[in-house]
Amino acid sequence: MSEARILVTPRSMSVAGSPAVDRLRAAGYEVVTPTPGRQPTTDDLVAAVPGVVGWIAGVEPVPARVLAHADALRVISRNGAGSDAIDGAAAAAAGIQVLTARGANAQGVAELALALALTGLRGLPEAAAALKAGEWRRSPGREAGGRTLGVVGFGAIGRRLADLARGLGMRVVAHDPYVTDAGDVPLLPLPELLRTSEVVSLHVPPSPDGPLLGVAELALLRDDVVLLNTARSTLVDEATLLAELESGRIALYSVDAFDREPPEPSALLAHPRVVPTPHLGAATTESVRRASDAAVDNLLAALGPATA
Repeated sequence: MSEARILVTPRSMSVAGSPAVDRLRAAGYEVVTPTPGRQPTTDDLVAAVPGVVGWIAGVEPVPARVLAHADALRVISRNGAGSDAIDGAAAAAAGIQVLTARGANAQGVAELALALALTGLRGLPEAAAALKAGEWRRSPGREAGGRTLGVVGFGAIGRRLADLARGLGMRVVAHDPYVTDAGDVPLLPLPELLRTSEVVSLHVPPSPDGPLLGVAELALLRDDVVLLNTARSTLVDEATLLAELESGRIALYSVDAFDREPPEPSALLAHPRVVPTPHLGAATTESVRRASDAAVDNLLAALGPATA
């Protein structure tokens, strides 16, 4: 068995014709794509991972069971910004380095968040649903200019969203306990941001301690708030959120990334003021290209070219 095998599992990179994957071959590696164009199952990964030294991973879960069969694996390089789908403790115990393509999807996710913010401010889902039902209902919306956007998580995506929103005349505030310099964007405690923002956008990884926005935090939100979650569905207490939506207090909730994909049908996802999207944030031609290139760059930097 070759010692220079790379496993490639992202759907966008496992089909023929990926220039980024061609760079792996040019560096001397044999590329293994067990499920071209399809997200692999755990059983697929268990069968494919033995003998590979590197892995370009997508959104598929990588549990300890898979890593237990990774007898030669040195590096997992994700083609995305997060690594929560990978069992980090198991990877660390096995001496496997985990790398991410931070910032590669920032423009795509920020643009989606801005589009959803405007959707909520103008009440588009309800207006469109009424017209499809044969009703002519025109309700006053809100312009973005002069509204306050609260960005929770001020990394690459949050900063890009802030730039886009300020281009529309929005006031931007942020919360991020790991950031000390946000330029001219005020950094606020989370409760203050929730109380004062007309649009709240979440850009943080999930926490093992439970939802970031639980009962107490959701109660702080302004009436008629637009709440955007392009990060992970588990950041929000969904039962409490549904109650707030049914009370009419929240104008719109949008969620783009789920703990399980596709998610199970639910009353929350079916609510008329919920706009769920199927993990579209980074699903642009440009973001996919940047993330693919970054994942390969990171892997080759860690492994170097294949040896003869």
